[in-house]
Amino acid sequence: MGVTIKDIAKAAGVSFSTVSKALRDSPLVKEPTKKRITDIAMELGYQPNAAARSLVSKKSHTIGIIWPTIEGTAHSSLITRLNTQLEQLSYTTLISINEKEFAINLFNRYQVDAILCFDDNPERQTDTSSAVPVVSYGIADKGSSSPVIDVQRKKAVYMATNYLSSIGHRFISYIGALNNPIQDEKAKGFKLAAEGLGLPGFTHQIVEVQKLDPYDGYIAAKEVLESGEQPTAIISGSHDLSKGILRAAGECGIKVPDDLSIISYDNLPDDSDTPIPLSTVGVPMDHITLRLTDVLMDVINEDDIEKVLFLEPELKVTDSCRPPSNH
Repeated sequence: MGVTIKDIAKAAGVSFSTVSKALRDSPLVKEPTKKRITDIAMELGYQPNAAARSLVSKKSHTIGIIWPTIEGTAHSSLITRLNTQLEQLSYTTLISINEKEFAINLFNRYQVDAILCFDDNPERQTDTSSAVPVVSYGIADKGSSSPVIDVQRKKAVYMATNYLSSIGHRFISYIGALNNPIQDEKAKGFKLAAEGLGLPGFTHQIVEVQKLDPYDGYIAAKEVLESGEQPTAIISGSHDLSKGILRAAGECGIKVPDDLSIISYDNLPDDSDTPIPLSTVGVPMDHITLRLTDVLMDVINEDDIEKVLFLEPELKVTDSCRPPSNH
C-alpha cells in the first residue's frame, strides 16, 4: 500500500486536515507549514491516486453544483475556475441549472460526495433533505443547517459608495437588479451608505433593471445619462451591466472617467472585454474559488468547519474612476 495523507500527517506532526489543505494549496495553511508538508510528501513519495481513494473511502470523487446560469461573465468565470481547481484534486463536477429541490434529489441519486448550491433566494425554503452534504454560496442565514459562504455583497457596494463620496462625488447612481435577496443586498449597501453620508448637496438614485446583462445596463444608463440631471458616478450591480453602461456613455458623448466615474461589482481578474479597465468591488474571483474548494473538501472529509464563512470584499480603483472634474 502506498503512502497516504495520514502517513504525511504523522511525519509532519500535524492533523490530517492540515495536510489535506496544504496539498491543495489552501490559503488557510501558512506558507512555512505548507512547504514543510509538501517537502515531506515528496520525500515519502506520495502520489494521489483517485481510483485507490475511491475504493478505500467509498467516495465517487464527484461534486454536484447547482448554478443559476453560466451565461453571465462573472458566473462563467467562477464556475470555470472552480471546475479547474476541483479537477486538480481529481474531482469531477456535475452542473445543474434546474430548481434547487430537483437538483438536490438528482445529485443524491448520483451519489455525489458534496453539493455546492448557488442560493440566490435563501428565504425560499425547500422540503428536500439530502444525505449528501450541501454547501451554499449565498447569504448568511443563522438558521441554515449547512455551511454558507457569504461574499458580503452589501458591504462591497457600501464600500464603493463611500469611496466615491470621499473623492468628491455628490450625485451617485446605482444600476442593478432588485429581483432576489442576493441582488437586494447590493442595493441595500448603496442605500445604507448614501443615507449615512448626509452631505450637503448629496444626491443618490437607484435604477432597477430586470437582468444583469449588457443590454439592460445600456438601456438603464441611457435613461440616466440623458436625463436632466446627470450623475458624476455610477455603481454597477454586475460586470455585464458595466459593459452596457460604458456603451451608453460613449453614445452620449460622455467620457469615462473625465465626465463619469464607474465602479463595477464583480472583482474579476481582468477587464479585457471592456474598452477601459474597470474599477471593481467584491471578493476577488480566485479567492472565492479557493475558499469554496476548501469548504467542499472539509465537508467531504467531515472536518469541523464554521457554519458561516464571510469573505472580505476588496475595492480596486483603476482608470474608470477619479474625482469629478469640478472637484
